[in-house]
Amino acid sequence: MAKQQPRSGLLARTSRSTATRVLAGLLLAGALAYSTWSLEAFLPTGLSPRTTYVSELAAEDQPYGTFFRTLDFIAGLLVLAGALGALLGRTAPLGRAARRGWLPAVGWAGIALFGAATAADSRLPLSCAATADPGCLARERAGAVPWTHSAHAVSSSVAVTGALIGMVLLTFVARRHATAPRLALARTGPVLVVLELLATGWTLASVAAFDAGRGTWGLGIAQRLQLLFIAVWLVVLAWSAVSEARRE
Repeated sequence: MAKQQPRSGLLARTSRSTATRVLAGLLLAGALAYSTWSLEAFLPTGLSPRTTYVSELAAEDQPYGTFFRTLDFIAGLLVLAGALGALLGRTAPLGRAARRGWLPAVGWAGIALFGAATAADSRLPLSCAATADPGCLARERAGAVPWTHSAHAVSSSVAVTGALIGMVLLTFVARRHATAPRLALARTGPVLVVLELLATGWTLASVAAFDAGRGTWGLGIAQRLQLLFIAVWLVVLAWSAVSEARRE
């Protein structure tokens, strides 16, 4: 029996390492799918990246709406699966020490919320592009749009909130527990968190300006940066998980 313990321990470590790699793969694939809005650079969408919401690419009346909605749905499910794997599985994607306490759990719950809300977001599409279509803007302000159009703003806000919770808490966990400073998330996470907060502040200010009829204030640029920093952070998180798996 004593001779079997090292072998069983090795098998357990191998199993955990494999599970962590799968989790990292889900997060990485989710980040890539979440970034497919960048394909607007190659598609004749007719929408300006400088002034329009990213969500308007997926609006029901847009030529590539179904394409972008489908990829958003896939992205949300992939990230949700990865986050639930970290929450419910037996992996330690940021190191064994990072599993202790409530901070990692709340951080991964934030990422799970982000994934779920992103998937829901794709099922609650905008009906039209208000920043580019005066008629759509008039209907929106008159309340003459489908309920899904109005609900989209709620699901989008929930998604970003979940992402921010996860980014802040898991970056803190990486800095505090996960073999810092060699972990990628411990090194670059704080910078990405600051950039995300700045982009979110710019986005909120731009939305307020647009709602007040004072222009867009570079709304499209601000929101695209906001989404880009989330995606890059997810990639760094996935890479950090793989790095920890190799060391176990």
